Amino acid sequence: MGQLEGKTAVVTGGGTGIGLASAVRLAAEGAHVFITGRRKAELDVAVETIGSAGATAVAGDIANPADLDRLYDAVRARGRGLDVVFANAATFSLVTLEQTTEEHFDQTFGVNVRGTLFTVQKALPLLNDGASVILNASTAADNGTEAFGAYAASKAAVRSYARTWANELKGRGIRVNAISPGPIDTPGITTVFGEENAADAKVNLAASIAMGRMGRPEEVAALVAFLASDQSSFILGANLYVDGGENQI
Repeated sequence: MGQLEGKTAVVTGGGTGIGLASAVRLAAEGAHVFITGRRKAELDVAVETIGSAGATAVAGDIANPADLDRLYDAVRARGRGLDVVFANAATFSLVTLEQTTEEHFDQTFGVNVRGTLFTVQKALPLLNDGASVILNASTAADNGTEAFGAYAASKAAVRSYARTWANELKGRGIRVNAISPGPIDTPGITTVFGEENAADAKVNLAASIAMGRMGRPEEVAALVAFLASDQSSFILGANLYVDGGENQI
């Protein structure tokens, strides 16, 4: 018996990287996991990786409320409510203050902040008492790294939401917490830095971490599984770092 046997979970951005690793881990702990993301082909592969008996894919963009409605309609149709929400989906690109446009700002905050807000809000009618909501923030919110401005600010907002929502939902026994991963070796590194620069970027990122390496998606997934389970029953409104000591030492 896994720690989440019989539970129902939602993971946004579940097609690759941290989202996929977390969905795999939650399913391994016994949960049925609904994953969503914009690319159907990736979701189909993800379901095969997780196992079709333990996962359902619903393609969509968390910035689109209608897509979130379709996701939660699928959860509702299962008839068991919702026990875990991992609001993981986000967008990121390197843009300095001088380069920032209205379009870039709106896209970043539209997905990372607005999308996270409505991911959780629209889940509320389905959340079972005692459910766990986990928000994916980032060490970037603390670091002031050049060209991370809009992304870092959006992740600071996500961390702030975790505190407020933890206070608002505690009466239902719903625990809301945030996690802040440091640099994690995911396909997103190549997306952001480009194929030709990805290897150098990984070397530079690893050099900034006390443990001397980037994290693995499975290491973040282990923290997600912990927060999703009763093992973390006395943790509320927290922001837990999984960063190899990047912001700790």
